[in-house]
Amino acid sequence: MADYANETSGLTTSRPKTRSRKWLWIGIPVAVVVILAAVLGGVLGSRAHKNNNNSSSAAAAGSSPTGEAAASQAASIKEAVGLFPTATDSQYLLPLYPSTTNTAAFTTPTFHESNNAALAWPKDSFQPSNPKPTSVRQDRPRLIAPSYKWAALPQLIQSDPYLKFWNDTIFGNATAYFGLQPVQYHMDGSSGILDNAREIKMRVKAFAYVYRMTNDTKWLDRAYSELQNAVSDSFGPSGQDKWNPTHFLDTAEFTAAFAIAYDWLHDAWSDDQKSMILSSMKTYGLEVGLNAFSNSSTGWWANNIEGNWNCVCNSGLTMGALAILGDDNDDLAQQILGKTIPNALENCIWAVSSDGTWAETANYWYFGTTGLAEMTASLMTATGSDYGLLHNNPNLNLTGLYHMFVTGPGSLFAYGDHGPNKFSTTANSILFWGDVLNRPEYVLFQRDQHDAPEPWSMFWYDPTVAGAFWDGMPLDHFFDNSTDQWGAMRSSWTDEDALYVAIKAGTLQGHQTHNDLDVGDFVLDALGTRWAGELGSGDYLSTGYFSSDAQDSQRWLYYRKRTEGQNTVLVNKANQLVTAQPTVNHDSSGTQQGSSTVLDVPKDSTAFFTIDMKSAYDNVNSFKRGIRMLNGRRQVLLQDDIDASGDIMWRMHTNATVDASGTSATLTIGDKKLQMTILNPPDGASITTGDAVRFSDDPPLPDGQSDQPNPGVTVVMISLPAGKFSLQVLFNPQWDGMSSSDFVTPPSVPVDNWTLTSHDS
Repeated sequence: MADYANETSGLTTSRPKTRSRKWLWIGIPVAVVVILAAVLGGVLGSRAHKNNNNSSSAAAAGSSPTGEAAASQAASIKEAVGLFPTATDSQYLLPLYPSTTNTAAFTTPTFHESNNAALAWPKDSFQPSNPKPTSVRQDRPRLIAPSYKWAALPQLIQSDPYLKFWNDTIFGNATAYFGLQPVQYHMDGSSGILDNAREIKMRVKAFAYVYRMTNDTKWLDRAYSELQNAVSDSFGPSGQDKWNPTHFLDTAEFTAAFAIAYDWLHDAWSDDQKSMILSSMKTYGLEVGLNAFSNSSTGWWANNIEGNWNCVCNSGLTMGALAILGDDNDDLAQQILGKTIPNALENCIWAVSSDGTWAETANYWYFGTTGLAEMTASLMTATGSDYGLLHNNPNLNLTGLYHMFVTGPGSLFAYGDHGPNKFSTTANSILFWGDVLNRPEYVLFQRDQHDAPEPWSMFWYDPTVAGAFWDGMPLDHFFDNSTDQWGAMRSSWTDEDALYVAIKAGTLQGHQTHNDLDVGDFVLDALGTRWAGELGSGDYLSTGYFSSDAQDSQRWLYYRKRTEGQNTVLVNKANQLVTAQPTVNHDSSGTQQGSSTVLDVPKDSTAFFTIDMKSAYDNVNSFKRGIRMLNGRRQVLLQDDIDASGDIMWRMHTNATVDASGTSATLTIGDKKLQMTILNPPDGASITTGDAVRFSDDPPLPDGQSDQPNPGVTVVMISLPAGKFSLQVLFNPQWDGMSSSDFVTPPSVPVDNWTLTSHDS
């Protein structure tokens, strides 16, 4: 059993770590993107940030220019400031911003169109009047990075600090990969060879990029050795099962890797090399892919599957078909494109719900949106159209907001499964969406992230972007689609110590069997750490783990998937009902961050989110959970108004050392502390602690199975008998410079009566 079992502990047997990470739920479980030493040396150390506040501010003092003058001024400011973050946090891998005001650089997000070749991409001359999927551009490459962009890239790298930083990092990555042995075949049970496929794809992208930038044939040779190995006798079985079509994600990602190599390096390959790559792609990828659309055992993902499987599988096949069009004598590529495009339009694009949330989980968003972006971008560059992939679901332009708000200072609100190693999968799809859907804030947010430096970014990034993503960005956002229903509230976008709370409701079915039984689940960040967190995936190879999302599914026998493994409330120690239909209410003071990275939060700034959770339980007459920010977003109140005919248990998972005493507890992580207090405690209520393990009287696991261990995790509990209670828990992070008299004790207000002013002292 390989890396799946280890990912959830923040470890992996195949990749180096930057430092020990304590939380099992870290939102970068093992590898949001796999970064080797070359990246770590650049990203985790000081970035090329230049403190030029005075000169930059002076540039803003005059009248605002327009057109080419605006583009030129924005470029000058960008060059003066450099990268906005000064470093990347070594634990959470999130950007660290200087505490500063720069009214010239930190402005409203925008794009400044320009015809200056030093500042902007030239226009693509390939503009077919009647695009067709089978009619491709004549020049190579076709996929994602056409030749006109390669020609323009060196000059843009010289003038854009982000492109320069990414280019240097990609070269460093390629150098690190170069000295490694080709990826060795490893069949991870029913989870297949997906890690193999994505690692090969990651390497091939880097080798192909560096070859095209240098014309040094050692990179061409190294790429070919990786490809040869992936079809060799020592790499899996012989015949068309080599790329494991029964777990078709593997086949799709191998096909994408070979497509990139074939297309990007098309003019460099010898005829024999080209023939090998093309025939392998057909035999192990495209032929079995065409068969999958009529074979339920390999192509189940093509039938009413709105999630990452459909996106990744259709994308890999599309890239392979586009790569070989015109070079092959049969019509296999045409047949593939006749299947993948309509199938993705029927399925993949609808994994983005009406509020922008991804149908599966915050981590599976990475896989699905990467596949969708690769497919869409490849069709646009190769054939001149997206065929509806960009616009048939009008809510696609909201999915960047989903990713931004699900990311807190303590990493992702990583509810549900987080999936396998990401390797070639990143969040850089929002660089693409930001450009083609005119959402500059997406580009500005993602360009600062640790996974930005990779080849796709070099071509999806629009260098005319200007401003700061946080300027004008609300602190709160609520997502109301009934399958999702979640909200995020924070005190700052740029302070690593910011207060952040996210909470979810939503249905417990319809998430491609990647969710938990977790209505009411929440996370809490403050003081640069996560105090209430997620446990993440269980072992994907466990018996029945993906059996179904029915109430009697074996999936719900495993601790990390059970209600007791979430930060919510148990009644009679039982799982929540999968038929739950919670409803929510919420409000916000509408506070937005301004230009400065330092936000002085107004005293009356607040937000709250409430859930009617009754439908998630048997033996409950009424149940309302509410969470809100208090005291200028320096404190948090979590309240449960519950009337139950069974025993009640409040639960929260933490990495903190917990010193509980009666109705209060002090949580400590490093030198940081958080105080928990039960307000107006019901008779007999007290805070206790325990291990993150199943109850002794839980239903038994399938024969031979065991739960994932949860070392270093403590469960904070409050137990009450059956009855009617208002359980109010106040969280007070112990902020530097804040005395005990600065904290407030809020009044007791029924959750149903919460308003923005209901808790004003």
